[in-house]
Amino acid sequence: MRARVSSLLLRAEPPSPLAGVLVALLAVAAITAVIFPLRSLSPAVSNGVLYLLAVLLVSTVWGLWLGLLTSVISLAAFNFFHIAPTGHFTISEGRNWVALGVFFAAAVVAGSVADLARSRATEAELRRREADLAADLARGLLGGLSVEDALAPAGERLAAALDLPWAAIALGPAQRNGARALPLAAEGRRLGTLLLPEDLYDDVVARFGERVVPALEALLSAALERDRLQAEVVETRALRRSDELKTALLRTVSHDLRSPLTAILTAAEALSTEGLSASERSDLSAAITAEAGRLAGLVDKLLDLSRLQAGVGEPHRDWCSVEEIVRVAIDDLGVAPDRFRLAIDADLPLVRADAAQLERAFANLLENASHYSGGHPVSVRARAVGRHLMIRIVDRGPGIPATEMSRIFEPFYRPASDRSAHTGSGLGLAIVRGFVEANGGRVWAESLPGQGATFVVALPLDADGATTEGPATRSAAP
Repeated sequence: MRARVSSLLLRAEPPSPLAGVLVALLAVAAITAVIFPLRSLSPAVSNGVLYLLAVLLVSTVWGLWLGLLTSVISLAAFNFFHIAPTGHFTISEGRNWVALGVFFAAAVVAGSVADLARSRATEAELRRREADLAADLARGLLGGLSVEDALAPAGERLAAALDLPWAAIALGPAQRNGARALPLAAEGRRLGTLLLPEDLYDDVVARFGERVVPALEALLSAALERDRLQAEVVETRALRRSDELKTALLRTVSHDLRSPLTAILTAAEALSTEGLSASERSDLSAAITAEAGRLAGLVDKLLDLSRLQAGVGEPHRDWCSVEEIVRVAIDDLGVAPDRFRLAIDADLPLVRADAAQLERAFANLLENASHYSGGHPVSVRARAVGRHLMIRIVDRGPGIPATEMSRIFEPFYRPASDRSAHTGSGLGLAIVRGFVEANGGRVWAESLPGQGATFVVALPLDADGATTEGPATRSAAP
């Protein structure tokens, strides 16, 4: 309760002077009326001390000058109504002059003390607002946004906290029409600039320079250092990931290239041996051809992946038949046609895409399904569903564990069951995803352990081949 009364009496800005004059007049009138019945109990001069209540009240709330005015009004009322001869503004005794001096002294002391307290209260409020502002700026600049993104909100918070029409913070040297520029520096290095309205008083700008700028410099320096460290972390992660990919590439290529090369060299040396029969030479020649084809396939996959990662695999779209693309992909695999069972709708619509890229994608999918089918036929189904052409490639293999489902489309990733046998290069599914998405489609896998795997390709059917769906929705069917 005491703190509330104190805050009301010593507000940073005094109430209206007109209100002070009215309060002074009413207080003096009330005290004058109260003194009349007190004449019978005490001398009139003694009762004059009651006017000090009005003087102290007005001096405390409205300041020194209204306090002095109240003291003059109090003395005039006291002299006119209660000091003989009443009804005249005359002072016949020296003690009445003493009373006037006491009123004036009380007004000066009370007003000065109130002004000092009010000044200190104003200073304390400014310091509190500056402390709150520093905490707010710290949350904004260090809370998660990058420095560039956090500067505009920080300027708005600064202006709102210090009752400015606007304020702005910029990185490095900056100028703005109608603005004062305060440099922000740390350790002799220019960090940024605080821009304030040009019409601010010099003492206000000086206060900003003394109280706000140092805290802002420290926060901006810490925020820039945080951004630098975060960038280094991202770069370090990228380099580590790059090293992992290089290591995987070297490990994959060192084996997958060496195996066919070794077989080719061995068969070639054997061909030069005398005494080989025609059938043996034919077998060695077939082995060289097969291993050379295997080697060429690996090189093609590496080239496909490199084009996709370099962003130069722009598709050449044209109307094409998915059924024809699938049949060409099966023929290119060089396996028995009965390894695949096609269930393609007769009225399947055309799609606008790059036929060569889709053929490479389906060839990799079919090769992967054939590898894991365990000798069972691979089912290929295609039909239109809404605005998409859906192609499902289903094998009857061991399926894909849930722990590996999210990684099977990554380059050089092999299922755990394949790593010991070194089968496959780990590039096929990554190429599938790259080519399908380049043509506006999506691809995902569905599998239950022990029940085979289904790879689903969804291609758009709208007239211009565009799609509004991207990789973010890859894991969900349309």
